[in-house]
Amino acid sequence: MSRYAPLLPALATVLLLAVPVAAGNVSASGKVTPADGASAVLVLTAAVRCARARRRPLTAVAAVVLGAPAVGFAVAAVTSLDPGAGATGFLRYVQVFVAVPAAVVLLLRDRRDFAVLAGAIVLLALVQGAVGTWQYATASGASYMGQDVRAVGTFGPSDVMGMATVVAYGLVVAMGYALAPPSPGRPRRLRMAAACCAGLLVVPLAVSFSRGTWIATAVACGAMILLAGPRRAVGVFAGLAAAGVVLVGGLGVGSQAIGARAASITQVTAVPDPSVNDRFTLWSAALSMWREHPAAGVGLKRFPAERDGHAPLSLSSASDTAGAGQGFTREPLLSPHNMYLLALSEQGLLGCSLLAGGWAAVLALGLRRLRGCPPGARAAGLCAVGLLLWQCVDFAYADIGGPSTVLTALLLGLAAWWALHAPEGAAR
Repeated sequence: MSRYAPLLPALATVLLLAVPVAAGNVSASGKVTPADGASAVLVLTAAVRCARARRRPLTAVAAVVLGAPAVGFAVAAVTSLDPGAGATGFLRYVQVFVAVPAAVVLLLRDRRDFAVLAGAIVLLALVQGAVGTWQYATASGASYMGQDVRAVGTFGPSDVMGMATVVAYGLVVAMGYALAPPSPGRPRRLRMAAACCAGLLVVPLAVSFSRGTWIATAVACGAMILLAGPRRAVGVFAGLAAAGVVLVGGLGVGSQAIGARAASITQVTAVPDPSVNDRFTLWSAALSMWREHPAAGVGLKRFPAERDGHAPLSLSSASDTAGAGQGFTREPLLSPHNMYLLALSEQGLLGCSLLAGGWAAVLALGLRRLRGCPPGARAAGLCAVGLLLWQCVDFAYADIGGPSTVLTALLLGLAAWWALHAPEGAAR
């Protein structure tokens, strides 16, 4: 048990996300959650262990890739017209994109540690998925098309993306372990259990009605299947196609609402719904801010204050939320719902390049390590690459905000560990 003691803060950060969020307790304004507190303990634990260890904590490449985004954050905070918001934003961005990922890289020692943390993520996804499926089945979820059927788990209707994100993370992790070849340290029954978990998580993901999460999950899982090998890819794709025909065509699994939501993905430009119209409007506002401040942006946490001066009048003032134990409320639109455009508008070309460039570097290094790794290590590699690819795709129509953000930081750390950690003895 003492072997896994250093992982306890990371496990607590994951599992505390199963604690129900009180209505209106957490929003884009950034309230501190128990998981945020556990992540602070995680960073402190890593710092103490580094201070006590007599070796270089990170390789030079890892230090540059993980630390470079902090430069962009600092420039955007210093040049901001609101020093208070800039300082708050700097601390939040450093927590999510620098400190927590670096702490995960420092605390994980081998693939067993990786598997323990990955298993906790799958467990959290199963818990949130079970709550969300029950909400859909009993019409006790968030309001969607006049009915309280949208699965949101314990995150509530003010964070409708929270459960979908957590479930997608768990599904990608389970797929990674299901696709990896068997090895002496990973029996066949573990692969079967992982495949069953992935299948179960498809249900809550479907009833989350999150189009962006569906797209990101399909891209990440498709890439993982291809990376598992051509022969395995043919078999898996054939099995998925057969299961889809049986479940949807034969048994009639899936409601009209899910089908209509999936069909609307192809209509975002032809006949967009109001939420898509608002998103396009917010994107144009973010680009307008960047054009006025191309180098360093308008400043961290300044998008809400600058929004009305750059958005057209067609933008809605807020979005409606209700259900899942919460009355009708209006949630203000405080971000462009695109992480790349949020970074571009608030941090300028410098900050956006450093942030996105770091993710690209981790993805490239992770793919290179995956190609040359032994069979016993492929499960961790597939999970790490799949998670980062999922996040990069999802950030095209989502950004940070809400309780699940700290889990995003942990998963960036898992991907960075796989791509950047030094082989045993290399960092002594």
